Amino acid sequence: MKDRAYAKINLSLDVFNIREDGYHDINSIMIPVHFFDELEIRIQDHDEYECNRSFVHFNEYNSIIKMMKILKERYHINDHHYVRLEKMIPIKAGLGGGTSDAASTLRIFRELYDLKMSDEEIIEICTSVGADVPFNYYNVPAVVSGIGDRIEKIELAKKYYVLLVKPKSGVSTKQAYELLNMEKCDHPDIEKLRNALRNGDSIHGLLGNSLEQPAKLLNEDIDTIINRLRSYGIGEVLMSGSGSTVFCISEDEAEIRYLYDQMRSFRYFIRFTSTMGYNDDEIKRRG
Repeated sequence: MKDRAYAKINLSLDVFNIREDGYHDINSIMIPVHFFDELEIRIQDHDEYECNRSFVHFNEYNSIIKMMKILKERYHINDHHYVRLEKMIPIKAGLGGGTSDAASTLRIFRELYDLKMSDEEIIEICTSVGADVPFNYYNVPAVVSGIGDRIEKIELAKKYYVLLVKPKSGVSTKQAYELLNMEKCDHPDIEKLRNALRNGDSIHGLLGNSLEQPAKLLNEDIDTIINRLRSYGIGEVLMSGSGSTVFCISEDEAEIRYLYDQMRSFRYFIRFTSTMGYNDDEIKRRG
């Protein structure tokens, strides 16, 4: 059985509180984009793992293995499995590749074993693997808050085109949060952006990311890419998640394709894509 694990971008991310348990309270607008890993899992008589990328290791730190372990223990599953991951989303990129792989694992297991779960159980299982996993499971535009466990779906009035640009090196999410300065970082107005997206109004000046401040300290290429993209005067530019991917977003497909052509000469990972919304066939299929 196969499933697509879609990447996401944070159109805005506000980190505003450190909890007693060490987690951070966030408020963010996350959007899935048409760029994905593909995960295949099937039952067989022995465990077998394959991936097209040599840097992926199927150990206890791997999000797929974490999710499989939780599901096997919780639902008393004793089968062995063949697992193959076609990895396309770069790691340490702020695009949710690992958490999306975990979400795909849960979707596949639900179908393989006809697992009956409430939304509350899904959220509980997902958050035990990672903060973004609940969003990646439902895979729709949403305002995500708390520690990633509260999801309010929103409908985009427009489709947007996106250019993803990632420098060679990534950013450690743990280190980014450790260096976060609540007074110096950006605190975007999530409500204003949500209303603009719903109504089809301009999103100019409404994007922001609290983690951009510490991420730039960890990876100077982020600032270089942001300034390079902004120099063209096209679309809105922001770092996604904890980095290191920077994206440019616009309603104008030609503008983003032009940017893609301009950025191809630099030694970055680049990808032209677009936002996913409720009218996408993949979202309709998943319900």
